[in-house]
Amino acid sequence: MTIRLEQTKDFREIENLTREAFWNVYRPGCTEHYVLNQYRTNPDFIPELDFVMEEDNKIIGHVMFSKAEIMLDGGGSFPSWTFGPISIHPDYKRKGYGLKLLKYAIEAAKEMGIGLLQMEGNIEFYKHAGFDLASKLKIHYHAEPRDAEVPYFLAQELIPGYWGNREGTYCPPKGYFVADENPEAFEAYEATFPKKEKLRLPGQLGYEE
Repeated sequence: MTIRLEQTKDFREIENLTREAFWNVYRPGCTEHYVLNQYRTNPDFIPELDFVMEEDNKIIGHVMFSKAEIMLDGGGSFPSWTFGPISIHPDYKRKGYGLKLLKYAIEAAKEMGIGLLQMEGNIEFYKHAGFDLASKLKIHYHAEPRDAEVPYFLAQELIPGYWGNREGTYCPPKGYFVADENPEAFEAYEATFPKKEKLRLPGQLGYEE
């Protein structure tokens, strides 16, 4: 298993990997591959933290990082960072590859001086990479009540004391909403991939039986 930086020649293969990894997971179909496609030219994109994982000379994983910010209660903003999508090929899921890739990327982020990460995900997985509820750091999620202990909104201080005793509200960077804001462009992009069946499944956002 090797981890390296993404190269231009990898772009389409990784977008296809991302599509396979997220298809029908959070919604019928997925948009994560389009987010990645558009993010590479976004000023918030961090190319030094754009990693590919290979096994037997095959790309099986990928993760990217983005600049972000927290709106402080007292006014102004505070620099922060996030990551995702993080993708592992379906044939390699639940074998520890995702955690290895994430830990590698987090160590690289620390070496760059990145002090604080927020993300949305399952704490039962991400706690193994050092994440905990963001509410414990008094970082609130924009889409939930301020006093809520949001189970899917997680954070980690990479530099001890970086966040200090501040309090504020986090909203994912605008680049993550590109498919919703440009549906026609997304559909045109999606049409360049082989057709796959979109399914409404339990566990997806907004699913009701």
